[in-house]
Amino acid sequence: MPRRRRYWLAKSEPFKYSWSDFEKDGSTYWDGVRNAQARNSLAEMKKSDLVLFYHSNEGKEVVGIAKVTKESYPDPTTDDERWVVVELAPLKAMKEPVTLQQIKSDPELAETALIKQSRLSVMPLSKPAFDRILELGGTQV
Repeated sequence: MPRRRRYWLAKSEPFKYSWSDFEKDGSTYWDGVRNAQARNSLAEMKKSDLVLFYHSNEGKEVVGIAKVTKESYPDPTTDDERWVVVELAPLKAMKEPVTLQQIKSDPELAETALIKQSRLSVMPLSKPAFDRILELGGTQV
């Protein structure tokens, strides 16, 4: 039986690496994660999983959808073997960015890690939460 696709949200500060940078690059490895729970999420990601790209600090909004293209491997930016990266490629920009305020005010999203564990930089999303955020952004995969 094939594995079910999973859904994630990954945060990036736009002044460090924005959605437009990501689109221009065409792919990237997701590095710099230094939280064990976020690292564990990276390690669980599988090829073809979908990832919402969230601008943190500035904007505070979901701006795009990415796809996992390579599963976890050691983070090349550190000698500490505990940390991993995955490779992502942009799929499409959100038709309308979905703000943190919209997410916080939506009862269907009240239990998401973005609300419950807001400091995590990478987190799982349920399929219903992923679909709801796409709906709020007027976007389809």
